[in-house]
Amino acid sequence: MSEIPKVGAFAIIPSNNLAAALPFWERLGFARTGGDSNYIIVAGWDCEVHLTQAGEGPWGVPEENNPFGVFIRTPDVEAIAARVEDLIIRPGGVLRHREWGLYEVGIRGPDGMLVRVGWPSQLIKQAAGSAK
Repeated sequence: MSEIPKVGAFAIIPSNNLAAALPFWERLGFARTGGDSNYIIVAGWDCEVHLTQAGEGPWGVPEENNPFGVFIRTPDVEAIAARVEDLIIRPGGVLRHREWGLYEVGIRGPDGMLVRVGWPSQLIKQAAGSAK
């Protein structure tokens, strides 16, 4: 092994159609780095996400009220939002500074899953101030 793995926690996201979910993650800027036909590992934006094939019946993902979600913490919020402009949840998910201190966007993912992408507002404002 040439690289020491990063320490961290990674979301494992079930999908009713794993093969159909992969293009969504690729569109966000992730690339497949491992897995098999029922479990896919993707990485991008210094993050890693694990995707798994959901089961049948009660083990499927309830698309109308999907309880699953993932938060991607990256300073590249605007770049990701631009890649999926048509998937941004409107009006509530539009890219903006939130009252909880994050510059954030909400995106509709596979099976109705919420994908939030954000970075601390204070760091965004500091970076904008130093760019002047």
